Amino acid sequence: MAAFSIGPYNIEHPVILAPMAGVTDRPFRQLCKSLGASYAVSEMLSCDLSLLKTAKTQYRMNHDGEPGPIAVQIAGSDPLQMAEAAVFNVEHGAQIIDINMGCPQKKVAKKNCGSALLGDPKLVSKIIKAVVKAVDVPVTLKTRLGTDSDNLNILEIAQIAEHAGIQALFIHGRTKQQKYQGNCNYEMIAEVKQQTNIPIIANGDITTPQQAAKVMKLTQCDGIMIGRAAQGNPWLFKQINNYLKNGTITTAPTQIEILTVMLQHTVNLHDFYGPFRGSRMARKHIKWFLAGTHMDHMARSIVSIDDAEEQLMFINQILLKQVA
Repeated sequence: MAAFSIGPYNIEHPVILAPMAGVTDRPFRQLCKSLGASYAVSEMLSCDLSLLKTAKTQYRMNHDGEPGPIAVQIAGSDPLQMAEAAVFNVEHGAQIIDINMGCPQKKVAKKNCGSALLGDPKLVSKIIKAVVKAVDVPVTLKTRLGTDSDNLNILEIAQIAEHAGIQALFIHGRTKQQKYQGNCNYEMIAEVKQQTNIPIIANGDITTPQQAAKVMKLTQCDGIMIGRAAQGNPWLFKQINNYLKNGTITTAPTQIEILTVMLQHTVNLHDFYGPFRGSRMARKHIKWFLAGTHMDHMARSIVSIDDAEEQLMFINQILLKQVA
């Protein structure tokens, strides 16, 4: 039995990958899905269609070979532009459109996009209605609790979203002002769940199977969304799902497993971006994979390598030493 559905798409279990700019590209989404994520959303795409020819946008729009449903997140503040962007992305393979009203970053917020939109519920309504009307695929919303502690209007936003046709709501339990500081307010997410009839997915500070279970119990949500905790630890999805199902802790990956997956992911990044860009994109992932292991000191040596082949050779050498 599916954990929940987004339109016609059944989401197999409640543990899903959060969209993160500069992180959740196609290789990372594929990695997380292969290791247990039931659903993933693309990196945020601007609704400004004039940016479509940029290399960054082209990479973000690439879903070749990715298991569905293909969910594309769009960001902007103009209802017409957002609708046009939704139509364009559906024409290019999107099966679900996700609207970003959760990003707290200054460069996004200063354009009145992302979580800054929460300060203008009327505009929120216009954007959602325009996007829902423009496409025949499910539309979801990623959001926060409000702009700051004096303006916690998530209940109003959730009602607007549900009435306008949003088919799933992903809520990060902080405000725009908090960014990623302070504690998540799961109680408010629980209130939203009690007062709505669409799937509600909780997000924020879910880093362990035990924490995931607590959040699921407290919020009674349909799912949980894992973001930063999956960086370097894509095994977390399977670990959490296993714990939610039977209460047991899955064995952590061995050093050899970590290195093997890291090597394959690095190869995939090289293939996706090309050797030059791919080797640079791989650096942060290598740091994340090795963090917390007794091999973390080796990350400094690997990330200083400019050549893609040399980068792979270095990782292979470390792997061979572990196997020996």
